[in-house]
Amino acid sequence: MGFFGRRKKTKDTHRLLDTPLAPDPAGYTPGEPVPGEIAVYFADDPRKLYQLKQWLPVFELLDERHPVVIITRNLASAAELSLATSLPCVFAPTFPDLVELYASSDFKAVVYVNNSVHNFHSLMQRRVIHLHVNHGESDKICMVSNQVKAYDQVFVAGTAAIHRHRAALIGFDESALVPVGRPQLDLRPEPVLPPSERRTILYAPTWEGEDASNNYTSVDVFGPEIAAAALAVPNARVVYKPHPRVSLSPLPGMKAAHTEIVRLLESAARHDPDAGHQVLTTGDILAVFPRCDLIVTDVSSVGLDFLYLRVDKPMFIADRYDDRDRLHANAPISRCADIVDSTTIAALTATLTERLENDHHRDERATTREHYFGDLGPGESTTRFLAAVDDAIALRDRRLAEKAQSDTTTGRLA
Repeated sequence: MGFFGRRKKTKDTHRLLDTPLAPDPAGYTPGEPVPGEIAVYFADDPRKLYQLKQWLPVFELLDERHPVVIITRNLASAAELSLATSLPCVFAPTFPDLVELYASSDFKAVVYVNNSVHNFHSLMQRRVIHLHVNHGESDKICMVSNQVKAYDQVFVAGTAAIHRHRAALIGFDESALVPVGRPQLDLRPEPVLPPSERRTILYAPTWEGEDASNNYTSVDVFGPEIAAAALAVPNARVVYKPHPRVSLSPLPGMKAAHTEIVRLLESAARHDPDAGHQVLTTGDILAVFPRCDLIVTDVSSVGLDFLYLRVDKPMFIADRYDDRDRLHANAPISRCADIVDSTTIAALTATLTERLENDHHRDERATTREHYFGDLGPGESTTRFLAAVDDAIALRDRRLAEKAQSDTTTGRLA
């Protein structure tokens, strides 16, 4: 039975005051408890589902020790998620639906994978511990929001994230930060690229962000030139794997540049079918890494994921602002990479060719990797993440017991 076949009508009149034309809840019976210890809260539309989908295999592991349910607020997201995971998924469209869902259930923790403004509807729940895990490790400005002060604990990758929060926030209690590494990087998806005798150059840019301050993309500034330079490298296979939202961009400059990059690769593939050039607009970026010899990317989680998984491979970071000092200050990863900007783009083919032969930054990358992720080995991030959730739930239970004891004592003394 599909998700839409499990819709249950509610008689709660409060929801009519909140959102009169809202669809009915789905995936559960309003007023009845939804089984589970942990709720993963995701309120956004499908454009942002990539933020949650990367966590699904980890949450499925977590479900083996603490039953997990996903709470959604967007019907299209709920329907898509129900096909993407075995975890139960419920749809509570209005605020009164959400209040009733929490009141009738007995969740111990709520987990958040982004900084959505809609998260504050869920933060009203007082008898759970609220855990923010974000959707990647990145030097983007959006990775640190004053909203983190609302969560009980904020899971981060390592030292770099701690420094990032310290530098950006005023009056933030750093004891809320829990370093756990990045559990997704313990996953080893099957490689999507076939083996090749050619050296593979991956161009994996980010999107333009939701505001100007969060725009790190190279697509509309250098994208076609990066693609052309990579295609000119002798004996190279070029793969273009942009952020999922690049192809959806409504901005004319982004659309035109993306279209031109795709045209360049498709034309090169027609002229040299044996090269293996590819455009990949869907799928798991982690499954692309294993057979890549070099990456060109932007300030984003992709570059850091590549640093962790392929620390032995050269990296190039694009700087759309031509501000090397700011880039080095805000993104430490750029100090162990070659920079693509207006002063280096003309020589990019030669530099790419040189780095494939002589990797000058290898030792620096190993040090930088530890700065971002610590010295965790394979599997240790997942182990640390699961233990951190165990500890958070135990803390919640202990504090509730202490509060109950205090209330009992106060009642006896009254």
